[in-house]
Amino acid sequence: MSSRAEKIWNYLILGLLALVVLWPVGTFLAAALSPDRAGRPSADLQWGNFVTAWENAEFARSMTVSLVITVSVVVVGVILALMGGYAFGVLGVIGDRWFFPLILLGMMISLEAIIVPLYYQFRTLGLTDNLLGVILIHLGMGVPFGIFWMRAAFRALPRGIFESASLDGAGPMRMLWSIAVPNLMPAVYTLVLLSFMWTWNDYFLSLVFLHGDNQTATVALGVFQGKYVTQINLMAAGGLIVAAPVLVLYVIFQRKFISGMLAGAIKE
Repeated sequence: MSSRAEKIWNYLILGLLALVVLWPVGTFLAAALSPDRAGRPSADLQWGNFVTAWENAEFARSMTVSLVITVSVVVVGVILALMGGYAFGVLGVIGDRWFFPLILLGMMISLEAIIVPLYYQFRTLGLTDNLLGVILIHLGMGVPFGIFWMRAAFRALPRGIFESASLDGAGPMRMLWSIAVPNLMPAVYTLVLLSFMWTWNDYFLSLVFLHGDNQTATVALGVFQGKYVTQINLMAAGGLIVAAPVLVLYVIFQRKFISGMLAGAIKE
């Protein structure tokens, strides 16, 4: 009986927490579908609000820009994180006790503290209002965390699998891509999702470095909301459009994301 009572209480508590979390989401969706400018819920759902927001904010162009930046950062960043984590976690590179803390220093630098000199330096190099410049900055800020994350994952693998592979004649790169990576896919999926979310949701960096046709989705959303500040329904629709890629990606990989987050708690 006590076990059944505990199970009932667990479901009640979890259901209440789920309601607390989902209530703002439901309210936001109801506002986006409302025919009322103030976003008051109505039985008459207006799916056309999404079309209006998409066309008026010119999301087709800005979301393409965001997608190019985000995919580039995720692909290159994850590859660099895998190779860096493998070097520090398995190969034991020379001077790793000094180089690894130096890399972690990149996680402690605030973008706001370096944005002014960074802008002038990139302007000298011709990388302002340039997608490559923003991609490089995102990589510089994201790769240190990726190396830290993957190093912990690599160190959790049994050393025996690498020793056995080495005795069988496998080289370092073969051990990385054929043995280590397949065993660490939850951690890789988690890093992909986190990197995608952080890059896609960036506003400040894109606002400073990109203008005109190179505007990202988050900046375009800010401009759109400034124009339609009194039309809550269109503002909510635009917000959902920009948030949709991250939400879809999370729904697809939620199980792998959760298992990867649990694996992130592994011991060093």
